[in-house]
Amino acid sequence: MTFTLREHVARMARYNAWMNDNLYTAAAKLPPAELTRPCGAFFGSLIGTLNHVVVGDTIWLQRFAGHPAAHRTLDPVRALTPPTSLDQVLFTEFAPLRSHRRMLDATIVAWVAELTDDDLQHVLLYHNTRGAPFRRRLVALLMHFFNHQTHHRGQATTLLFQAGIDPGVTDLLATLPEDGEVD
Repeated sequence: MTFTLREHVARMARYNAWMNDNLYTAAAKLPPAELTRPCGAFFGSLIGTLNHVVVGDTIWLQRFAGHPAAHRTLDPVRALTPPTSLDQVLFTEFAPLRSHRRMLDATIVAWVAELTDDDLQHVLLYHNTRGAPFRRRLVALLMHFFNHQTHHRGQATTLLFQAGIDPGVTDLLATLPEDGEVD
């Protein structure tokens, strides 16, 4: 089976939503004090790490919303107040963080389902958090976007294991169909 770029991006969006749901389900088993306990992670705690992924996703989605196709599915993130720093804690409580994560994941899945081949090849002009300008193809930026989530979910799963919680299977492979199957 051959995958197009659009199919790959859609698969990554579905995988991220699935994995985030699994991760948050595992994290919900912890008491609030364990979620916020400083544990030497780059973003301090599990909730700090989960907040960072939400911050990063919000920053990128707001940049993607500047695409000339102006997909309406990104309206929910256009309405959000932009984060002020990469380590900003947007949510100190787990339940609203989880709800926000679900909204972001639903938005990502819906948005990438609308992307065309031309959309993916568009060179997006954006500024990083320090204001430096960059020009990169949307498809390349999406690979970074999904990789960023995977990277920090790896950190979060380590913190969960250290707290005695097994988040289950985390590999993309678990979501891939067998050759010849249609998904």
